Amino acid sequence: MLLLGIDLGTSSIKVSVIDAQTNRRIVSTQYPDSEAAIISEQQGWAEQDPNLWWEYTKLAIKKLNSTGLYNPKHITAIGIAYQMHGLVIVDRDQHPLRNAIIWCDSRAVALGDQAISDLSSTGFLASHLNSPGNFTASKLAWVKHNEPELYARIHKFMLPGDYLSMCLTGEINSNISSISEGILWDFKNNRISETLLDYYGIDQGLVPDILPVFSNYGLIKPEVADELNLSRDAFVSYKAGDQPNNALSLNVFDPGEVAATAGTSGVIYAVTDQLVYDQESRVNTFAHVNHNSSQTSLGVLLCINGTGIQNSWMKKITALGNDYVQINQLASNIAIGSDGITVLPFGNGAERMLKNRMVHAHIENIDFVRHDEAHLWRAAQEGIAFSFRYGLDILRQNGIEPKVIRAGHANLFLSPVFQQSFAGVTQVEVELYDNDGSVGAALGAGIGAEIFASRKEAFAGLEKHAIIEPSHITLYDELYEKWKDSLNRKLLN
Repeated sequence: MLLLGIDLGTSSIKVSVIDAQTNRRIVSTQYPDSEAAIISEQQGWAEQDPNLWWEYTKLAIKKLNSTGLYNPKHITAIGIAYQMHGLVIVDRDQHPLRNAIIWCDSRAVALGDQAISDLSSTGFLASHLNSPGNFTASKLAWVKHNEPELYARIHKFMLPGDYLSMCLTGEINSNISSISEGILWDFKNNRISETLLDYYGIDQGLVPDILPVFSNYGLIKPEVADELNLSRDAFVSYKAGDQPNNALSLNVFDPGEVAATAGTSGVIYAVTDQLVYDQESRVNTFAHVNHNSSQTSLGVLLCINGTGIQNSWMKKITALGNDYVQINQLASNIAIGSDGITVLPFGNGAERMLKNRMVHAHIENIDFVRHDEAHLWRAAQEGIAFSFRYGLDILRQNGIEPKVIRAGHANLFLSPVFQQSFAGVTQVEVELYDNDGSVGAALGAGIGAEIFASRKEAFAGLEKHAIIEPSHITLYDELYEKWKDSLNRKLLN
C-alpha cells in the first residue's frame, strides 16, 4: 500500500512515494530541475501558468514512476501541498481563464487596505483573524475591478492545490484551512465570510464546495489514471497549503508547537487553540489542518517573502559556477557579521510583517578592497536570519513564545551559516528533521484515507537530523540591532 505526495512549490513540483506500512520514503523527485519562471509584467506582479503546474506534475510523477522502485498501481491515496494564497479561476469547462496570481503578487494591496479600513467597525479582525490584505479574496476582487469581461466568465475560483486536485479528479472543492488563507472564513460564525464576499460584490456561487481537510476529494479520472499508470481506485484524500502541510510533516499539531521553513519565502508557523490576531495584521492566523467545528486549532503564520529567493538571486548574480554546497562552505569561512555588510532581503513584493510596505532589497557597506563574493553570501544568509528575528518578535508581542522550533533539513536550513545565524539571533533551539512537503503531503493522504490508525502511527518514521543550540547570542543581538536600524531608516523613507 503506497501513498503519493505532491508539493506544488513556486520553483518546482516535488513528488514522493511513501510505503504506508513502514512510513518510509521510497523515492522523491521534482520537475523541472531548474527553477520555474515567475511572470512579472509590472512591478509588484507575480503570476504563473496553472497549465504548466499540471504538466509539471504529470512529468514529475512519470519521472518518479520511471525509477522502477515501486508499482504505481499500488498507490492508494494522494495528498497535495501547495503554495498558499494564490488565485486560479476557471470556466465551466475547467479551463484556466488567466495566469494564476500567486502568493507574492502585490497588486491587490490597495484593495485590501481599503477593505479593512471600511470593515474595521464591523469587528472584521476579531471574526476573521486577518485583514483582507493581498490574499486570494482581494486578488479576485482585483480581477473583478480590472478584468470585468473575464470575471463574468468565471465558474469557480480556487487555491493552487484545489486546481491540481481538479486536474486529477475533475471535482472542484476546497476546505476550511485553504479558504481561510484567502481570508474568506468567518471563525466567529464558523462559515464562509458573507461580510467580505458582500463587500467585494463576489457571488458566493463562485466558492468551491467545502470539505474537511482529511477527506475524499474525488477518484482519479480514468484518463489521468491511465496516462500516469495509476490505479483507477486511487483518490485525493488530503490538501493543505505549504505551511500548514510543513507543520504536519514535522508532527506539529498541538498548541505551543512551532515549525519553520526557509524556501523561496520564509515562515514561522505556531499552533494555538486561541483566536489570535495581530492588531496591525502583520502576522496571519489560519485554520490548521486539524481544525474543525469542535476543535479550535489555528496556525499563526509569520511570512517573509524574500528569503530563499534572496539567496537564489545572490547565487545567480555572483556564484561564478559554485553550487549551494560550495557557497555555504565559502560563506562559513567568513566571520560572523560579514565584515560589516548588511543585507535587507525584501525584494520579493510587499512584506506583510512590514505592514505591506515595498521596501525592496538592499546591500549596504560594501568595501571594494576588503569584501568578495563570500562576504555577500554570508551577509545574505545573516540578513535573512535577522528578518526571521524581526518577525519572531512580532509573534512574541502576540503571545507566541517558542522554546523549540522544528524545521526540515532542506533549503536554507541545509546551510551551517544559516542554521547558526537563525538559532543565534532568535535565541531558540532548532530541531532539524529529514522530511519535506511532498513527504508530508503523502502522510496527510494516509491520514485522510484512514490508512493510519492514529497520528502517532503516521509519524512513527519521523527522524531527527540535528539539534542547533543558540550560540554567540550577544554578538548576534548587536548585529541585529544594527540591521534593524538600517531597516527602520528605509521604513521612514
